[in-house]
Amino acid sequence: MKRNILLHPDPRLKKTATPVADLSDGLRRLADDMVETMYAAPGIGLAAPQVGVLERLIVLDCTPDDSAERGLLVMFNPQIIAQSEDTSSYEEGCLSIPDHYGQVTRPAEVTVTWLDRDGIPQQQDFSGLWSTCVQHEIDHLDGKLFIEYLGIMKRQLITRKMQKLKRERARA
Repeated sequence: MKRNILLHPDPRLKKTATPVADLSDGLRRLADDMVETMYAAPGIGLAAPQVGVLERLIVLDCTPDDSAERGLLVMFNPQIIAQSEDTSSYEEGCLSIPDHYGQVTRPAEVTVTWLDRDGIPQQQDFSGLWSTCVQHEIDHLDGKLFIEYLGIMKRQLITRKMQKLKRERARA
């Protein structure tokens, strides 16, 4: 089931998500809903707080649209356990901040641990767009948005535009 994506500024996007204690069928359904929502948006990543659920769950798929197969990852309790000193910069966007982008510099490579859908511990190294995406989504779990990496003037401008968008959508 496709879910609504919260738009910035929403106080739920600033809260820290709770670790998943038990992988219930309900959480697996949430993951399925998030995958459907992410692909429909369309996007390459989505965190549970973006659909109003404060649990440590992210989904991501950075494979190109023309790829023969999906590279979908569903991560419960993802955690960065190592990061490179080298950095890379990408123009990031966010499904909770539509049509706004900004250059964000992050570690070029990260190592992440998580539980998969079956509760099996996983560990993987990420680089390139995958590294940026997984860091962006884990930031959501910690109540941090990509615009916090931007200068204060640009951040305030985007926030004002998002407030206006939300008012316009509320009237429609």
